[in-house]
Amino acid sequence: MKLRSVSALALLCAASFPTAAQADVLIDNVDGVRIDEDGDIDHFTGLWVDDDGTIIEVLDKRDKRPERPTYLSDMKGQIIVPGMIDAHLHVMGIGFGALTLDLSETESLEEALALIERFARENPGRPWILGRGWNQEKWGLGRFPTAEELDSAVSDRPVFLERVDGHAAWANTLALKAAGVTAKTADPAGGRIERLPNRAPAGVFIDGATELVQKVVPEPRAADRDVALQAAQKILLSQGITAAADMGTTLLDWQTYRRAGDTDQLRIRIMAYAAGTEAMEVIGGTGPTPWLYNDKLRLNGVKLYLDGALGSRGAWLKEPYSDDPGNTGLPLLTDTQLRNLMSRGALENYQVAVHAIGDAANAEVLSAIEELSESYHGDRRWRIEHAQIVSPQDIERFGEYGIIASVQPVHQTSDRIMAEARLGPDRLVGAYAWERLKDAGARLALGSDAPVESANPFVGMAVAMTRIDGDGLPPGGWFPQERLSRKDAWRGFTSDAAYAGFAEGRFGRLVKGEKADFVVIDRDIARIRPEEIRDTQVLETWVGGKRMYRRGE
Repeated sequence: MKLRSVSALALLCAASFPTAAQADVLIDNVDGVRIDEDGDIDHFTGLWVDDDGTIIEVLDKRDKRPERPTYLSDMKGQIIVPGMIDAHLHVMGIGFGALTLDLSETESLEEALALIERFARENPGRPWILGRGWNQEKWGLGRFPTAEELDSAVSDRPVFLERVDGHAAWANTLALKAAGVTAKTADPAGGRIERLPNRAPAGVFIDGATELVQKVVPEPRAADRDVALQAAQKILLSQGITAAADMGTTLLDWQTYRRAGDTDQLRIRIMAYAAGTEAMEVIGGTGPTPWLYNDKLRLNGVKLYLDGALGSRGAWLKEPYSDDPGNTGLPLLTDTQLRNLMSRGALENYQVAVHAIGDAANAEVLSAIEELSESYHGDRRWRIEHAQIVSPQDIERFGEYGIIASVQPVHQTSDRIMAEARLGPDRLVGAYAWERLKDAGARLALGSDAPVESANPFVGMAVAMTRIDGDGLPPGGWFPQERLSRKDAWRGFTSDAAYAGFAEGRFGRLVKGEKADFVVIDRDIARIRPEEIRDTQVLETWVGGKRMYRRGE
């Protein structure tokens, strides 16, 4: 972007008030709505920004403007709000999802197979057909799909497709042969191979079993990763997301982010959580990294998995699934393993984030936090990722030890019917219980789990406030007593998401001393009805006082 002289069209680079060696930017004539220093919703009309993208002053209508700013942007009365922060997503998953086969919109097995066949036909040079997004529940299949069905679409190359939640994968016969998986292959710890009556692999792998095939899938090249990161950033910026917690950052992911930062191509802020303790130690060494690239990148901590997902019946429950008697899901770690891994992170002051969906998994993580907090003091901000199904008696435990409940509102609308079948009526009381978690004292950090769901934060805000889906169902909302207030939902996608990633004071609010990350939108989300927020359109996205996205460009 080239900077021009003072004009309404100036793109920003920026900095502090008129001294000879410095520059400053005035973003004026805005209809601004922000989270202020007290955590309340406040209106303003201008931002004065210095040369590293930090806010010098938030201006009201009567406040004096700098007389001769180096750059001026007249926003012509447009509505701007703080940049949205997604507290839980997978950056590279979004990017690769945009470059491979996406089955998330398919409504039936037949539609999915037709899309797979067409994708393979249009990409004859790809040695493997890879993708994600299938969902047998959405298809109304009542079972998992099979390798034989996948063979009917593609039989000349291996095919390996992740389920929408990332906790199961579907392979064709050639993929099974490439991986050497047969009827004699044992289920690995923390995983399960779906089988035919003769014990031959049926084609679907659950949780840890996916690695049996994943290990023979060709690794993307560094150049492929760079392209995927740029695709992910474009998607996130177009949805108004200026910062995100990347849950499960591998060493290769980290190096991709570093290459982008070194070449000034890192356009969003990434709070990284390493994919396990080995990646944590390789990336961070003896502790979290410093903030890099002007607060664009930091390794905060480590992401651990305790169970799987509800859709693939891998979530660890205290009692069997209502629609699968005898199955209580898959604990991926023993209680000793969990505590050892959490201790390895906490010992070096890494922030520990544990994936827990089922009520048994949440109870186990809470117990581990209670025990470890006796040894590891200070501001730990233990994170429980998802916290989807929690026993009512365990909800109060979230108020202890500064626990962050990292939840994804859109999961509730996507999972509602499936959750009712999986859990039965008794356990629904503690399902997606956001208001009760907040009342118990947990800090709520809101996200999307993209690419599992769309990263659109305005849809997430609307769901958090209404608990209804895009079709207005169910009327009045699903367990409406768990709806969040407008302010809580907004803070969950901004200041509270920043706090959850130890980024408070750096970004997340439009206040003096924090970065000028904001979004230009087409409606006033502080005043409209909650259900109307989901249709919000992002017109521009600015990070550190620089415009990174404009709709239509």
